[in-house]
This record gives sequence, structure tokens and C-alpha cells, in this order.
Amino acid sequence: MTDTLDSAIVAQYLADHPHFFEEHANLLGDVRLSSPLTGRAVSLQERQMEVMRDKYKALELRMADLTRHAEANAAIANRFHSWNQAILQTRDDADVPRAVAQGLVDSFNVPAATLRLFNVAPEFAGEWFASGASEDARLFANSLLTPYCGSNNDFEAVRWLDQAEQVKSTVILPLRKPGAKGAAFGLLIMGSPDPQRFTSLMATDFLVHIGETASVALAPLLA
Repeated sequence: MTDTLDSAIVAQYLADHPHFFEEHANLLGDVRLSSPLTGRAVSLQERQMEVMRDKYKALELRMADLTRHAEANAAIANRFHSWNQAILQTRDDADVPRAVAQGLVDSFNVPAATLRLFNVAPEFAGEWFASGASEDARLFANSLLTPYCGSNNDFEAVRWLDQAEQVKSTVILPLRKPGAKGAAFGLLIMGSPDPQRFTSLMATDFLVHIGETASVALAPLLA
């Protein structure tokens, strides 16, 4: 009585003897396999072609996905460049906060954006960006080590936005002096009535860059 061969042993044998099918070329046409695509029996050669086509299709989909990501990143980079230009073209220090916030609206199509700065220089104490922040808001700013992206949980900072009652999702960025890891000197806020515009699942790389750029631009207004 012939013992049944273990399929793993057969597979290992074929792996160890790559010339097997060269020595038994007729098997390439004789061996019949079930095709998961058509359900019919196909030759080993046909099955191999199906496998190769599947791999090629997967690579095509992967390349299309990478292309989409590249195009999306390029679009964001162009918007970031436009926003930077708007800030650099602002000559009066007192106008920089408006350029930062309005630039986000114009360049990134953000529905609403604003900011508040703490401990500004005396000449800016009466400006809109220096008022309305409570001690709780300052403590909240200090606690933010990364951008907040997600639902508007009735944040005080979101109430600084125009038509704040309509904001369903928000981004809140802490502003810190370059290289500083301690106290924040302000908050930059973006809001949208769309609850899916800003979510906890979104990438934050560009948001970090926005916060850092805004911090550099706004630091000269501090006391």
C-alpha cells in the first residue's frame, strides 16, 4: 500500500529542485489546476499566467494609489506656498495675525479660522487677537503637544470663530516659540460645519508645519 505524500514535502521538493519541470516539461501542460477566476480546470502554465496578471493588477492599483497621494501632497504644498507668500507680503506686524488666519481660509479653503495670542507687546494689547482668552484657554494651549483634530466639544477657542455655533469639527494648533517645548503663546483655530472635514484620523504633518510657520510669523508680536 502506497503512503500518501504530505503536500508540504512535495512543495519543499519542488523548491529544492528548480530544474524538475525542465526535466519533465510535459507536466506543464498535463497538470490541471482549478482556476479561482473561471472555476474550470486550467494547465499549470495558464494558472501561472493568472497569478501574474493578479500581481500586475495589484501593482497597478498600488501605483494609482501612490499617484493620488502624490497629487494630493503636491496640491497641499502649493496651498502652503500660497499661504506663506500672503504672510511674507504683510509689512505691518499688527496685520500679520489677520494674514495668518485669512490666509488659511483663502489658500486652504477652510470655512473659518482665527487665533489668539497671549502676553503680546504693549502696543498690540488692544488688538482683536490679544483679547478674550481665559486662563483655562491658556492652560489648554499649554497641554496641547500635538494638533487637535476632531469634533468641536464646545471648546472656548472655537467660540472665537465667526458663526461658532455652526462649527462641528475643528483643528486647534498650539503656538510656541521656535524650539520651545514649554508654554504656548497662543492658539490657531480652524473650524468647519462639516463634521467630517477635520477628524482624528487625518494626517497632521502639514498641520504641524502650519503651526510652526504661524509661530515664527507671530512671535515678533510678543512682549
